[in-house]
Amino acid sequence: MLTDHGIKEVNYMLETISLQGLVSGCEKSEDNNNIVLCLHGWLDNAASFLPLMPYFQKMLPNKHIVAIDWPGHGNSSHKSLDAHYHFIDWVYDLLQLFELNHWQQIDIVAHSMGGMVASAFAAAFPEKVKSLTLSDSIGFISTEPEQSTKQLRDGMLSRFNNSTLKEQLFGAKKKNFHLSIDSAIKARVNVSDLKYEQAQLLVERGIIKEAEGYRWRSDVRLRSTSPYRLTLKQAQQFIRDIKCPVQLIYGSEGLDMVSSGLKVFGTLFDQFSSIELAGGHHIHMEQPEKTVELIKHFLGE
Repeated sequence: MLTDHGIKEVNYMLETISLQGLVSGCEKSEDNNNIVLCLHGWLDNAASFLPLMPYFQKMLPNKHIVAIDWPGHGNSSHKSLDAHYHFIDWVYDLLQLFELNHWQQIDIVAHSMGGMVASAFAAAFPEKVKSLTLSDSIGFISTEPEQSTKQLRDGMLSRFNNSTLKEQLFGAKKKNFHLSIDSAIKARVNVSDLKYEQAQLLVERGIIKEAEGYRWRSDVRLRSTSPYRLTLKQAQQFIRDIKCPVQLIYGSEGLDMVSSGLKVFGTLFDQFSSIELAGGHHIHMEQPEKTVELIKHFLGE
């Protein structure tokens, strides 16, 4: 089905994990300067960008679109039992992906958590990012320095109580299964602003069938509380260090942290523009045609 629409599965072997994804559009150029890398949000997967693929093919026919599943998401590998999902480690996963493919100066489109990782990556490796389009994402989650110890305690306890290793050692809890894909899709709709058709794309790539029914593919450790947060000053410094042009596309009914983040981070970028569209947090899925139009105009500039 994917091949019929010009969309193919792809696999990247990193140091210890396999990153899966979807590719579409023009084949890669010799110098890889026509890559558009799409990075999804927390507990989503590469299918987050499926609604955009036909419009990418139509409006940006010379671009090679790559949408990955982050580790622990979609079809990608889970981290090993002695590893965890630290925010900074996502940046290292991205660095490995760039080095593996010899990517230099490519365009990135990133949603939610993917936008935070891409922003940190663009700050640390400005030579690797040509432009950055953020979808309902700006800046970083931060905390006051005085909360650091509590954050560490909460994160450690969350990790221990939610550990796959602990489940193996002391007996796993009974897994929750859905009797049908329809049940899983409705469950995702109930905890998000997604419409059924949008949730269906994410669920079909993020679920697996077993004898007892359907269960989520995503790693349970993704739900652990982070043991540390950036301070606001650290988060603002990351934004100041982003040198490429940045475009924010956000939903009128999207995350509150995006509207508040505009005030905190918007003036710190070297080159920045923002566009509000009618819709929610997954605005790129709700308005894929308009989103790609804006990306095309942005890349043309």
